[in-house]
Amino acid sequence: MKKTAAVFFATGFEEVEALTVVDLLRRAGIETVCVSTDNEKSVTGSHGITVEMDVRLDRLDFSLYDILICPGGMPGTKNLEACEQLVENIRSAYENGKYIAAICAAPGIFARMGLLQGREACIYPGMEDELHQHGATLCRDSKVAKSGTIITSRGVGTAIAFAIEIVATLLGQEAASGLAQSIVYTED
Repeated sequence: MKKTAAVFFATGFEEVEALTVVDLLRRAGIETVCVSTDNEKSVTGSHGITVEMDVRLDRLDFSLYDILICPGGMPGTKNLEACEQLVENIRSAYENGKYIAAICAAPGIFARMGLLQGREACIYPGMEDELHQHGATLCRDSKVAKSGTIITSRGVGTAIAFAIEIVATLLGQEAASGLAQSIVYTED
């Protein structure tokens, strides 16, 4: 059965984090959709890059996706968190054992929802108190942290590692290693 992912775009998203994930998941054969939380046909990121969406949030069947992914960026992260329908569906996915993932400032959304209590997680440097206040164990030196069904990462510089971890989670380590090799990505 084909694996599926939904990446959520809100005005002010971090372009590298969002598009790196979409690109690499699609290269790995994961059916990945770009979802507009504003219900617009296109969304503009924090650095003025506009991306056409595959589907609007109000037309998304969340039950069809194996993982829900939140890129960071400002004010993109705040706009994602302000989207009640998205937050409700993240909680539902988590409660039903599905994967959720966030990078940069977006792991703070999961923390404020109470989903990181007692879990290892990472976030953009300087925002660690946000996770600590909500009971997460910080992985300050890790590019990516996976704890149960939650994957978190630190920022633009860790976007490839984040995407590779998502591929490993959904398709296995062999597929992730093959993808890493095909894009000349090495862990140092």
